Amino acid sequence: MRHIISIREFEKEEIDALLDSAGTIDAGRYDRTALADRILGVLFFEPSTRTRMSFEAAMARLGGRSIDMGGVEASSVSKGETLADTIRVVSGYADAIVLRHPREGAARLAAEFSSVPVLNAGDGAGQHPSQTLIDLYTIRQAMPLDGIDVGLLGDLRYGRTAHSLAYALAEYNATIHTLAPGSLEMPQNVIEGLRDAGVEVVVHTDITEFAHTLDVMYVTRIQRERFPDTASYYAVASSYRVTPELLEGVRERMIVLHPLPRVDEIDSRVDTLPHARYFEQARNGIPIRMALLMEVMG
Repeated sequence: MRHIISIREFEKEEIDALLDSAGTIDAGRYDRTALADRILGVLFFEPSTRTRMSFEAAMARLGGRSIDMGGVEASSVSKGETLADTIRVVSGYADAIVLRHPREGAARLAAEFSSVPVLNAGDGAGQHPSQTLIDLYTIRQAMPLDGIDVGLLGDLRYGRTAHSLAYALAEYNATIHTLAPGSLEMPQNVIEGLRDAGVEVVVHTDITEFAHTLDVMYVTRIQRERFPDTASYYAVASSYRVTPELLEGVRERMIVLHPLPRVDEIDSRVDTLPHARYFEQARNGIPIRMALLMEVMG
């Protein structure tokens, strides 16, 4: 039994194998009844569109079924049931559990109490391994992963997708450039961890200083749900924006990614540019999550 909790638990060879598997699935070469007798338990304690629907669609494309606890307010969680007890119960109903939770470390806790594999679909400001694999897969469609320059923009304090991607890129000798509003910089422990792994991390204060040097511009929204109050959120919201004008003169192969949803951090005019790959990135959630479900249940 294998849990999928953090991208840091994967060796480079394992990541490459999963990306290769997703590529095979993407080409239509897979068994559509591979998980015909399996059930996926879907436990989302936070709102989600892409992650939730793509896991369910991935399960359906492999012939399996999903069961859903519904909203938190409609479940026994509203009665005070602990996460540990919820996991114990649902692992008796399903062959694997995909969990999203607002508390960092929740997925690892769930794995301790589950009798079936747990897939972390985001735990607070912690990790989001399946999204990271989607990001890597999308980048690899455009260019080799080794030695690229990647810019991480936006909420780098609470942005679990940025944290996960940065750690994964350490396996590929990438250079990481960061740009964030004053209160949302990449946590120092993350930067130190990356540097200890041999990654060059360059902190910037102005995107125009480095946009033309990037191979990948990874944009994240300012996450209102991570702020303790609305005043703190509005103090930094809309503090940066990617526009067609900003992208003039960038590398021809440079791509713009975003884990979505976006608010106004990417101008809609960028959507028609060849650099924009975020909707393709969202579509890639299907083959990647199919590959992960096969990994833990196949």
